[in-house]
Amino acid sequence: MAEPASLRARLLRGMLVPLSLLLLVGVAGGYVTARAVAEDLYDGELAEIGRELLLHVRAGGPEARFDLPPEAQRTLLLDQYDEVSYALRAPGGATLAGAAALPPAPRLPAPGEALFADGSYRGQAVRIATLRGPAGTLVQVAETRIKRRRLTEELLLGLALPQLALLVAAGALLWWGVARGLAPLEHLRAEVAARSHLDMSPVAAGDAPAEVRPLVSAVNELMQRLNGVLDAQGRFIADTAHQLRTPVAGLKAHIEVALREEDLAQTRRALAHLYVSAERLAHLVAQLLSLARNEPHAATTRAFARVDLNQLALETATEWVAQAYAKDIDLGFEGAEGPVPIRGDTVRLVELINNLVDNAIRYTQRGGRVTVRVAPDGPPRLSVSDDGPRIPPEERERVFERFHRLLGTQAEGSGLGLAIVRDIATLHGASIMLEDDVDGVGNTFTVCFPAEGHITAA
Repeated sequence: MAEPASLRARLLRGMLVPLSLLLLVGVAGGYVTARAVAEDLYDGELAEIGRELLLHVRAGGPEARFDLPPEAQRTLLLDQYDEVSYALRAPGGATLAGAAALPPAPRLPAPGEALFADGSYRGQAVRIATLRGPAGTLVQVAETRIKRRRLTEELLLGLALPQLALLVAAGALLWWGVARGLAPLEHLRAEVAARSHLDMSPVAAGDAPAEVRPLVSAVNELMQRLNGVLDAQGRFIADTAHQLRTPVAGLKAHIEVALREEDLAQTRRALAHLYVSAERLAHLVAQLLSLARNEPHAATTRAFARVDLNQLALETATEWVAQAYAKDIDLGFEGAEGPVPIRGDTVRLVELINNLVDNAIRYTQRGGRVTVRVAPDGPPRLSVSDDGPRIPPEERERVFERFHRLLGTQAEGSGLGLAIVRDIATLHGASIMLEDDVDGVGNTFTVCFPAEGHITAA
């Protein structure tokens, strides 16, 4: 596949090709003009020769006579470049003098009119002038086209050379102008090429043309998004390395204890601890992967579609009945009477609800209550209330940070659930609030979604 032409070549071709076509049109027009000038000039001379010949026609008696001596004929018809011939014809067409082989005139000229036509004589192209004389006689004067052709070529050359010189000068100026105009692009190219792969700072537009600035802005936005993705990956790697170190070390310790124990009961107890640690590690890994997948800067696909938030919340909350029952927690659902449509990614929305309900059950004391609500009035809202420890106002922003956990809580957790909820809400253009529960015990997390149609798939 051929490489695409450079911008310089496209610009020059786009300007020089039309100029070349204009030059060709100008040369063609100049040729027509030069030929017309040559024809007018030498046609006049040819007509003058014909009139001079008619002055020597004598119309006496029944026939006309021609009394121009041969020496005078040779002088009159003498030309430096062309051969000049004539024919004097009677009204009936008989040749009275001159070359009888000259082709006849296409029509009779009016009295005093000189009729001009192109023809051929002795195998040469000639120009023929026909004039009417006394007593109905006709005189024809034929001349070869040598000096007409030479004058046409000289005039055409005089017209074309300045135009060609102008085209060459215009081409040189265009080349210089295009090179000067593309210099800022070359500076941009050099600046980008000289950058390190770790440098994500914005590219300076400098003196770039206005047409290029949107491209520079788009590149800077892309670099900003890429920087966000790289930062998210860096944080994920750092968080993963930090968070996995302790559970992996715990797994190794429990395995070592189990291997050293000879008492079967102690071995079973060590294996039980090992299972709990493995379960915590699996939960942590799942949370870390979910966090990476839902990072706003890293999420590349958003399969948004119409979703019934009421039905989705009911189905998801129902799956937590067994866990709530195991802790003697009253898990309730207060839904809308009809569908509550929003646009979103079903998989991610299920994950958001799961994390809110899991967080509520995990921190609610035994015998407490957890309620999932869907409010249809106004913007669609999903809220989860619990009877867990009240989160003070100064901590309500920090609980959505990664690995942040309230002091004094005994519940097991990774500190990632609410961070995942926040990221998923951000992807859907939703806001999340944390308030005291309406009954004064526990907390209420509320996710407020945009109305259906305000979110489009990316």
